[in-house]
Amino acid sequence: MNAPPARIGQAHPRGAAAHLSRAQKAAIIVRFLMNEGADVSLSELPDELQARLTTQMGSMRYVDRGTLAEVVAEFANELEGMGLTFPRGLPGALSALDGRISPQTAARLRKEAGVRQYGDPWELVKATDPDTLAAILEEESAEVAAVILSKLDVARAADLLGRLPGAVARRITYAISQTGSVSPEAVDRIGLAIAAQIQDVPQTAFADGAVERVGAILNYSAAAIRDEVLEGLEETDEDFAALVRRAIFTFAHLPDRVKPPDMPRILREVEPSVQVDALAGALDGALAPVAEFLLSNMSSRMADALREDIAARGRVRAREAEAAQTEIVNAVRRLEAAGEISLVQPEEDDEGGG
Repeated sequence: MNAPPARIGQAHPRGAAAHLSRAQKAAIIVRFLMNEGADVSLSELPDELQARLTTQMGSMRYVDRGTLAEVVAEFANELEGMGLTFPRGLPGALSALDGRISPQTAARLRKEAGVRQYGDPWELVKATDPDTLAAILEEESAEVAAVILSKLDVARAADLLGRLPGAVARRITYAISQTGSVSPEAVDRIGLAIAAQIQDVPQTAFADGAVERVGAILNYSAAAIRDEVLEGLEETDEDFAALVRRAIFTFAHLPDRVKPPDMPRILREVEPSVQVDALAGALDGALAPVAEFLLSNMSSRMADALREDIAARGRVRAREAEAAQTEIVNAVRRLEAAGEISLVQPEEDDEGGG
């Protein structure tokens, strides 16, 4: 229903609207907008206001046209005088700025807002178990660790130092001598960051772990480089090198990781000339079992044709053969990612003695 045009915008200080409460006026406006077909969303209001508005609407029965016109005019005047509205609180501001500030800044502000709900972040830090704090101290810079220790009581700080490697403890101890000029604001920010780290699982910059990332890089590396890197890793960290070896998937792993019935589907993804180069470089030497695996898991007619093409191709340079073999491996990865095939996992392979 539309308010009478002649009465919109007119002041009626002695009218019925002057005696209405703000809650009653709000109920009238909401009801008017709903009658006009507007989609009025009230879910963002605080629960208390939603309840008050609902109760108020339930207690009202009839408003005459003159009163409605006065309330609508007053509401329109308030809207006209309003310059800007801002979202309520930090959560609303973060939602409004979503995509316009960096994810790192947004995550930090959300964490800090959550920590502030619990008061002084240093109280949370002081109440944290020593093992967790020791792990944090070892990962943080010496300067930050020095601030953390300086905020703890002497006995607690001494206990934490004793849990750290000697070199780390010495660096932190020296850094304490440099904390005299640290501002209260910096100490507060450090407390917030550490408390947030204690409360939440720390966000990581990479979706995959170090083993998966190194394995993926070595998958695309030349065999000579891959072997050299793995040898170096074994000298530095034998356990990590073993995990990386399990994460690597190359042409040599095809017989162990690919199910024989899937081989024809994989080869359909690869040009015949690529198959010839890959097999020509694998028929002799350490990769001969891989070449035989491929040839034995295709039709005999196709296998015979490939053998003839390989013989006609003659000697293939190692670099060309390796590039062709990598294309076959890439086809396997694409099909696995698409869910068209599934690979035998290394654990299954180990259990099977392969």
